[in-house]
Amino acid sequence: MRLPVVIVGVVLALLLALLGWQVAVGDGDNVRSELVGRAAPAVTGTAIDGTVVDIDRDRGSWVLVNFFATWCVPCIREHPELVEFAERHGPDGPGVPVQVISVAFDDNADAIATFFAEQGGDWPVLTENTGSIALDYGVRGVPESFLVSPAGQVVAVFYGVTADAIDAAIDATTASADPTPSSMMGAGS
Repeated sequence: MRLPVVIVGVVLALLLALLGWQVAVGDGDNVRSELVGRAAPAVTGTAIDGTVVDIDRDRGSWVLVNFFATWCVPCIREHPELVEFAERHGPDGPGVPVQVISVAFDDNADAIATFFAEQGGDWPVLTENTGSIALDYGVRGVPESFLVSPAGQVVAVFYGVTADAIDAAIDATTASADPTPSSMMGAGS
């Protein structure tokens, strides 16, 4: 008689623990990464085009670190947004300079090179030793992108991006850092 009571108790405890975990983790859209507000972890390596990547070299500029895979359907859907964003914020674009860096997740260099050749995008893509980078960023799945401020701090996390959403995050971060609100500036400023 006692065994069924113990089993029911254990099952209920596990169920409550699982429900508590789901509440803590959320559904992916409303989860705030523990990295927001903290220094961005290192992103270093050699890109598929042979360039050496080190996020610390980009200190003083915005950086978007994008975790993706060529076999990931949401990643394929978001890629045109990344291309548009990179064009807006590249050397000839009208926006503030932003370095996009992609980190491939469980993919191979040939598939990635083909993907970028067909879909566009000319930013650095890391393909080797990317698991440790994903762990350092706490990546839950792809696509996932981290916006890093010029000070080297993670200011936003996206679980699928649009160019406009990234721009809005940059604008919001820049506005919150501005010590002189535009409403306080005189007409002659």
